[in-house]
Amino acid sequence: MDVQYATDEDAPDQAQIRRWIEAALAGRRGSAELTVRIVDEEEGRELNERWRGGTGPTNVLSFTVGEELPAAPGLLGDIVICAPLVRREAAAQGKPEEAHWAHLVVHGALHLLGHDHADAREAEVMESLETEVLDGLGYDDPYHRS
Repeated sequence: MDVQYATDEDAPDQAQIRRWIEAALAGRRGSAELTVRIVDEEEGRELNERWRGGTGPTNVLSFTVGEELPAAPGLLGDIVICAPLVRREAAAQGKPEEAHWAHLVVHGALHLLGHDHADAREAEVMESLETEVLDGLGYDDPYHRS
């Protein structure tokens, strides 16, 4: 796993990110190669607009490799997280910043594994997995369900 810091914003260290990724992959995927890139708002906006057709930055983007590549076995894809947006969202939602980071890293990793939230049923499954992984890491339900 590679962690890239493309911003001066505070962000979790590589050991934390690795722990969250390993928890998300545990029991779902053996070894995997992936990159987590922490970006500023400008890069977050550019990537969201170019690859997802969104407007402005978004908190997390996942870019799946899809099929296994013979030249890069185990390559899963890339996760991009916009650090300033994570900070603002955590404050606005009244969540500890670390817990929000953990949630977004886990969310991105589950996308790389093929999970989605495009419809209500898929969202229910994905949110349940996120909650389970985060609970195992000691974080509260990010969706505030009891």
